[in-house]
Amino acid sequence: MARRRFFVGSVADGRAHLHGEEAHHLARVLRAEVGQQYEISDGQRIYLAQIEEVGKIAVTFRVLEILEEQPPLPLLTLYMALIKFDRFEWVVEKATELGATSIVPVECARSEAGLMAASVKRSERWRKIAWESSQQSRRVAVPEIADAVRVGFVSPLGVGCRLEEQSGTRLLRDVLDSAGGRQSTSLLIGPEGGWTEGERAALDASGWQRASLGRLVLRAETAAIAALAIAGQQLAV
Repeated sequence: MARRRFFVGSVADGRAHLHGEEAHHLARVLRAEVGQQYEISDGQRIYLAQIEEVGKIAVTFRVLEILEEQPPLPLLTLYMALIKFDRFEWVVEKATELGATSIVPVECARSEAGLMAASVKRSERWRKIAWESSQQSRRVAVPEIADAVRVGFVSPLGVGCRLEEQSGTRLLRDVLDSAGGRQSTSLLIGPEGGWTEGERAALDASGWQRASLGRLVLRAETAAIAALAIAGQQLAV
């Protein structure tokens, strides 16, 4: 059985500390004891560490060894249209599990009114979800959750694929195949109402290639997960 993994702020002089809710969960819920071993990550490396002290507000680890480095994840950025927040949280969780290295909320013309302003208060919760999901999925680093931006200011990092429902659009896997290689890839997912013609023209001009997931119309959150799964598989080759 794989060891539990926890993220720590830093490792210094062979020791690391876990604070706050994570320390409480480890100490009180998992009933951690001195001498137990876990994996910890500082966002750069993975360490095998042993609990040295369990306190009321912190758990202290002593590093035993640096574990073998894992291959870095391909740079995969998800630009996700703002949708209802319960669904957006689900996207953050699953996108983290599927290897997204950064997630950018995007306000589109057909996003529901008020979501952009409300996202400011939600961003910390999204980061917490990404943190917890990263530990569960045993990632080395937590994906960046950026502040929300308007769609007119979105440009792709590397190969940019914008999901499109219009007939005649090439399949996402074919677009990625034609790009070739493990390189930075951006996926842009629109809102439930789809793109306006003005958005289509602006995104085309910004270098976003149109891509399809097939003939069925998917909900925004389903499309995001399907696209990430396809892109992750293509980039891993």
